[in-house]
Amino acid sequence: MKLVVEVIEAHDLLPRDGEGSSSAFAEVDYDNQLSRTPTVTKNLNPVWNQKLEFPLSDPEKLQTQGVEVSVYNDRKTFPAGRNFLGKVRVKCSNIVREGEQVLQRFPLEKKWLFSSVKGHIALKIYISPKPLSISPLLEEEEKEEIKEAIKEVQVQTFRHVGKNQVAPQKGRIVEEKRKVNSSVPTAMMHQAKPSSAEEFKLKDTNPQLGERWRAGGHGRGGWMGIGADKLTSTYDLVEQMHYLYVRVEKAKDLPTNPLTGSCDPYAEVKLGNYRGTTKHFEKKTNPEWNQVFAFSKERIQSSVLEVYVKDKEVVARDDYVGKVVFDLNEVPTRVPPDSPLAPQWYRLENHRGDGKVRGEIMLAVWMGTQADEAFPEAWHADAASVHGEGIYSIRSKVYVSPKLWYLRVNVIEAQDVQPNDQSRVPDVFVKVQVGNQMLKTKHCPARTLSPLWNEDLVFVAAEPFEEQLVLTIEDRVSLTKDEILGRLVLPLTVFEKRLDHRPVHSRWFNMERFGFGVLEGEKRKELRFATRVHLRACLEGGYHVMDESTMYISDQRPTARQLWKQPIGILEVGILGAQGLVPMKTRDGRGTTDAYCVAKYGQKWVRTRTMIDSFSPKWNEQYTWEVYDPCTVITLGVFDNCHLGHDRTNGGGTHESERSGYGCQRWRLIGYTRTRIR
Repeated sequence: MKLVVEVIEAHDLLPRDGEGSSSAFAEVDYDNQLSRTPTVTKNLNPVWNQKLEFPLSDPEKLQTQGVEVSVYNDRKTFPAGRNFLGKVRVKCSNIVREGEQVLQRFPLEKKWLFSSVKGHIALKIYISPKPLSISPLLEEEEKEEIKEAIKEVQVQTFRHVGKNQVAPQKGRIVEEKRKVNSSVPTAMMHQAKPSSAEEFKLKDTNPQLGERWRAGGHGRGGWMGIGADKLTSTYDLVEQMHYLYVRVEKAKDLPTNPLTGSCDPYAEVKLGNYRGTTKHFEKKTNPEWNQVFAFSKERIQSSVLEVYVKDKEVVARDDYVGKVVFDLNEVPTRVPPDSPLAPQWYRLENHRGDGKVRGEIMLAVWMGTQADEAFPEAWHADAASVHGEGIYSIRSKVYVSPKLWYLRVNVIEAQDVQPNDQSRVPDVFVKVQVGNQMLKTKHCPARTLSPLWNEDLVFVAAEPFEEQLVLTIEDRVSLTKDEILGRLVLPLTVFEKRLDHRPVHSRWFNMERFGFGVLEGEKRKELRFATRVHLRACLEGGYHVMDESTMYISDQRPTARQLWKQPIGILEVGILGAQGLVPMKTRDGRGTTDAYCVAKYGQKWVRTRTMIDSFSPKWNEQYTWEVYDPCTVITLGVFDNCHLGHDRTNGGGTHESERSGYGCQRWRLIGYTRTRIR
């Protein structure tokens, strides 16, 4: 039994080859098996009449499966690849048996939000009880040449075809060739059987959301077209936002001022009413800036980008050096994982633009989205009012919490404790401090010079263990006075790390004691031996450090990475925006807010960029986390950026120490479908 998909023809396809036409082929996906038709070149109404067959082992599975037919333009020019033209998905529950099939026409659908699709495709889909038919793959002359030359056969595989493989049908040359016994006729076709190892391999049964593995190459979509043939990379949970990126790398051979004999250059990027400037260098004709500027398409109306190079003056107006002008309709489009666009050298033009002047500037200009690697560090036109150090506080960031360890200190005993007052027996206890954490043992019940405690003190230490353990032995002289009898300072790196319950060997440490007598004079600061202490200490890696409430815990893994299990999937979160925020400060006599969102799950914190002066901010940023336990909780909160300026004279605004949060929301992952956890 087999499933037959007859791809008849398509009509009114979208031109994609840049010459008003398309070279189309159809690709059929059924049960992780891919098969395709030949390519019909230069035709917006291609006719294939191609019959594609798939093995059907269990007809009952048809009720839950589907057939997806995608149409692509076969791009032969550099860079080679294919452009999406449309797709159709047909439920297998509606498929009839052979003899009952009819020609059906389906309108082509979009595969992602920003695609441009038109046209329809004609199909016949039915179930046939006949076995798979084998069509000759090559013409008779070609098969005779191969038979005489290399005596190889063409093997056609239908089972276990991956997403990046295509099972060729009639008219397609099969790439896999195997040598066989000469007694086997070379015209015979064999269906490849999977090996026992491949039979039990884990197979991907859930296709990835969005089109992520074929992003195409550098295209020229233009400012208005936004590269309609480009795919949307990994940002499939948020609205795609388009930006014009300008990378100003460096300049060379700039002319000097005839009066001062030097040049203090900087670059200015101008698009419509928005201007962004680089830092300026003093007395340098070959500056290197390496800065990126991003302009949102929603706020831009100009179709010309201008990049100026100017000489900064202290008193007079900055001198004009040269400029470069770009037509935004000619700007190429880039979507990751495309390689970054390489910057190029451009000759500077005079002010009128009708002649070249001395000097060159290296630039890269491209159209992209918020998925671009340059997005987090770029200067944004919608935050043009922020200057200086404030720029760094508005960028999106990803933080990773330091790895936390439990430091277990077992204070066993001490020997030869010498009190300052030799006429009394000391009442001693031990105080241990690690950073801001301080714990004490109980007072030794027996008044002796060799006290015994045997108490465990547990601290939390963070890598890279820059803090030190400070241990002191103190004598309770009165209810309000304790005297230090000895002191010990140890780096945390001297303690061994334990991942299980094996015993830890104890060690003796010599204490440090300073003189305290008034009559000792300068000798009171001299270091001298006093006593020693017996400790058993280790860093526990077999436990999870409880750094958050158990009600909203987001991670339960032990500290030691060697004990981690494999993640069960990926959590994808798209932070779209917020609405109805209230003013948190005043600026220019009116209430405003500069909002950003923070999300925390496990050891990873993310912070979106700050949207300036908006009560309905739109971030449209997407982040991912590895999930190890579905019973964990993710926390999101919205805050006002109190680092940005506000009115102080009117009594408005907030201080950094004041609360500036709007609130938070928590979700437990077990309540969500696994389509988003893969």
